[in-house]
Amino acid sequence: MPRRLTEAQVRHYHEQGYCEAVPVLTPAEVARFRAELEAYEAQVGHPLGWPEKSKSYLLFDWADKIVHHPKVLDVVEDVIGPDILVYHSTTWIKEAGSSSYTLWHQDGPYFYLDPPLHVTAWVALSDATVEAGCVHVLPSSHKLGPLEHVDLPGPDNMIKRGQGVPGYDHEPGVPLPVMAGEVSLHHTNLLHTSRGNASKDRRIGLGISYIPTSVRPTGRSKPSALLVRGVNRFNHFLLEQRLQKAMSEEAFAAHAEANARFRALQDSGFAAA
Repeated sequence: MPRRLTEAQVRHYHEQGYCEAVPVLTPAEVARFRAELEAYEAQVGHPLGWPEKSKSYLLFDWADKIVHHPKVLDVVEDVIGPDILVYHSTTWIKEAGSSSYTLWHQDGPYFYLDPPLHVTAWVALSDATVEAGCVHVLPSSHKLGPLEHVDLPGPDNMIKRGQGVPGYDHEPGVPLPVMAGEVSLHHTNLLHTSRGNASKDRRIGLGISYIPTSVRPTGRSKPSALLVRGVNRFNHFLLEQRLQKAMSEEAFAAHAEANARFRALQDSGFAAA
C-alpha cells in the first residue's frame, strides 16, 4: 500500500507522468521556511540567484528540512521506492508581475541518469496558481522517451542554458497548480513548461530531483548526491554530507564543490558508459 498517495494517484503518475498536488507542509512550516529564505535575500540585498538557488539544501536550513521532510519523502517513495537520493534541487522564484518562463522541455536529457527514474518534487512556498505561472504539463509525454533539445537562452528564460524542445509552442498543456505547502510530482521525461507570473505575490517553489539509489550517472564526470531515506547499496555517486550549520564556511565549501561537479557533468555532455 502507498504511504501517502492513493493507488489511483500512483497509477496516474506512471500512466500520465505526473501527480497533482498533495499537502505536505503545515502553514507554520511554510511561513517559517519562506521567512528564512527572504531573510537571506534581505541580508545579501537581492533575490536568491545562482549558485545559491542550486542545491540550496547544502546551504540553508529551510531547504535541508524540505528535502528531508517525511511527508515529502513518503510521496516520493510511493513512486520510486524506499531508497532515495537527492540528485539536485533548484529554487524557482518568479517575482510578481515577472515575465519569466521556461520553454517546453524535459529534465532527463540534461541530467544524464540511467535508468530514467528521476522524479521532480515541486514544493510550493507560495501559491503557484495558473495566474502566478505554475507548471503546465503534456500528459503521457514521458512515454516518448528523451527528445532532442536546443538551447535558446533569453533574459527571461529561467533555465540558464535555455533548453527547449522545438515544435510544442502551440501546446497549451495541462496546468499543475500547487498551493503553498503542497507538492506535485512529474517524471523526468515529461514535457513541461511555465509562463509569466501575473499575480501580486512571488511564486516560490523548490524543485527537488529525487532518484532511487540504483540509478547511475552516465556522463563523463562523477556527480554527487545526498542520501535522504533508506540505504545506498550501489554507491554510483559521490555522497554529500547533510548540512550541519547553515551558511557556515564548511557549508559554502561543500555547496561549491557539489555544484561544480554538477556543472562539470552538464558541460561535458553525455557519454554512454
